[in-house]
Amino acid sequence: MEPRTCAARCLASPASGRGTVPSRRLFSRLIWSRSTQCAASSLRGPVARRRRRLSTPMTTAYNTRTPDQVDFDWDDLGFQLVPTDFMYLMRCSSDGVFTKGELVPYGPIELNPAAAVLNYGQGLLEGLRAHRKGDGSILLFRPQENALRMRIGADRLCMPAPSVEQFLEAVKLTVLANKRWVPPTGKGSLYIRPQLIGSGAILGIAPAPEYTFIVFVCPVGHYFKDGLSPISLLTEEEYHRAAPGGTGDIKTIGNYASVVSAQRRAKEKGHADVLYLDPVHKKFVEEVSSCNIFMVKGNVISTPLLTGTILPGITRKSVIGISQNLGFQVEERNITIDELLGADEVFCTGTAVVLSPVGSITYRERKVEYGKSQEAGVVSQQLYAAFTAIQKGLVEDSMGWTLQLN
Repeated sequence: MEPRTCAARCLASPASGRGTVPSRRLFSRLIWSRSTQCAASSLRGPVARRRRRLSTPMTTAYNTRTPDQVDFDWDDLGFQLVPTDFMYLMRCSSDGVFTKGELVPYGPIELNPAAAVLNYGQGLLEGLRAHRKGDGSILLFRPQENALRMRIGADRLCMPAPSVEQFLEAVKLTVLANKRWVPPTGKGSLYIRPQLIGSGAILGIAPAPEYTFIVFVCPVGHYFKDGLSPISLLTEEEYHRAAPGGTGDIKTIGNYASVVSAQRRAKEKGHADVLYLDPVHKKFVEEVSSCNIFMVKGNVISTPLLTGTILPGITRKSVIGISQNLGFQVEERNITIDELLGADEVFCTGTAVVLSPVGSITYRERKVEYGKSQEAGVVSQQLYAAFTAIQKGLVEDSMGWTLQLN
């Protein structure tokens, strides 16, 4: 089904209340706040001291007249928000057609308290990365896949979505407008966060009368503080990330709020993250809070089958392809927790975590360690090296996965 079909049908339904919207529409309009310098002054630490605020909106990224590189301590870069210079906004009314987007200075947005995203969670997000090559050019990794995944998620939530072309143009312009924030080669990457939200105001449960597409970026380092060092996972049995027939296979914003409690509990016990089991049998492995999981047994690499409760990760898809090219046998199937505990190696994949080896898993007070707990397994290291070499442009991209920006 064409993703816009469902969205158009839902937007046209009487439940949306279109006939009762006042002429001076009370639903939200995303308005750029001109007080970016005030917002910047409230920041603390090296970011606030080192970054120069830009307050003039621009229509294209090519108007940017900034130094090639911002003055920043790239060696101390973690995975936390660092405000950059520009973001991208594009709006869509109830006709399902997006207007021409624009770049504006990064900063707060204004939403009506009755916005659908605030009341009913009608929103999606994506995540991808940009890397700086040695020659100064910038590489995007499989952005078309993110665009397509957002369209699939939008159809599920009855939202109009940007076309693949609109998505790619927005990402390109935002990255180039913030080019000076792309870390030097080997120092990190620029994390790109596209969002699609129901910004229109509505009281009843129905599709919003207005939508906004946003893209912002942020320089990041490793998601887990120790980088490629193996992480510890705690198996969760009380809470579940998703259920059959739900929204576990799309990147809706509600999928992530539900994992915070279990994740916090795991961290209090000294673990890096949570491993979730299926909600029906409570024995099949699904995924970690924000990433997919793989196991290695001999020459076979296995990962849980996509059955509607697991996010079809783009890094997951890429690692499967790389593994097959390297001669591994890859299986997508149901994996029991007992099988996982008996694996030779376990690792997680995702845009944020890239490929993170698992050093131990705790299940019902039983802790199982994989190899040397302080070192990544041989297969994990091999796949990480092969994946990041393509992502960073260190080898020829025979897969056709990267998109270069000059």
